[in-house]
Amino acid sequence: MAFQAPLESYSGKIREITLGSDTQVAVGGENTLPFYTFEGNIPNRPRIAMEVYDTEPVGWAGELKSAIGDVWGDPVAWAKKCESEYGADIVCLQLASTDPNGANRSVDEAVATVKAVLEAVSIPVMVYGSGNADKDGEILKAVAEVAQGKNVVIGPAVEDNYKSVAAAAMGFGAKVAGETPIDVNMAKQLNILMSNLGVAVDSLLIDPSTGALGYGLEYCFSVNERIKLAALTQNDNMLQSPTVSNLGREVWKAKEAKISQEDAPQWGDEKKRGIIWETLTAIAVMMAGADILIMRHPESVKLIKKTIAEFGV
Repeated sequence: MAFQAPLESYSGKIREITLGSDTQVAVGGENTLPFYTFEGNIPNRPRIAMEVYDTEPVGWAGELKSAIGDVWGDPVAWAKKCESEYGADIVCLQLASTDPNGANRSVDEAVATVKAVLEAVSIPVMVYGSGNADKDGEILKAVAEVAQGKNVVIGPAVEDNYKSVAAAAMGFGAKVAGETPIDVNMAKQLNILMSNLGVAVDSLLIDPSTGALGYGLEYCFSVNERIKLAALTQNDNMLQSPTVSNLGREVWKAKEAKISQEDAPQWGDEKKRGIIWETLTAIAVMMAGADILIMRHPESVKLIKKTIAEFGV
């Protein structure tokens, strides 16, 4: 007898959200589990967003300096290179210099950088603050205003600033990424809170936080997978947003990704090690359902794009 594999059907669907204005990119839209093309429809492959910092990074691995060092500290040139050379679908501009505990650059300086990057690239742009909740609320309001009409994503909206970030998104037509600390219920609750404020559900992205390979990846995988299962099998409207994995920053903090071969000869070639660490983390979160992967190294991006193509999506 011929064997017929059992197939599942799902009552729910991830919302499809379009980002950008000049070159538009759709994310989400799937009604099945990641890469289960035999069970449902996956209209959009996972999208690659590449990090661009508004200031010269400090403490990054030497391999990153070698790979992107010629645009180090120049966010406009860096963003253009992500689009034209590295093949990014999205630029994720990180306003690290606005951190009050760092350079503490002003709102006006941040806005000037955002405006310059938006003018330099045609692909969609995500703008993330420094991680200081109070300053981000102030910065992201001004960013949303200057980016009006560009259909950008602003974030992260967190428990301590979601009201101001959500208001900025509503007022100036931006999408908003809500970030919570690796917990399904907290991710759902933040979407509920922003929706209650008036943010349209099709303007919400979920950033459930990411743990790198060896640093909480298993728990991160489980939470991402549970979000997708609740969205698809339970038709949970508040969890049907596309998900974001901000994995690059977590990977390249790991000692395995940046320690030199001289200091750890048993770990092998440092130029390959970090790339592999980021690639394996990206594959894991992608298989758990992430719709947007925020990555850092161009070679890791190349490997992930090849992997996605081989998966047939």
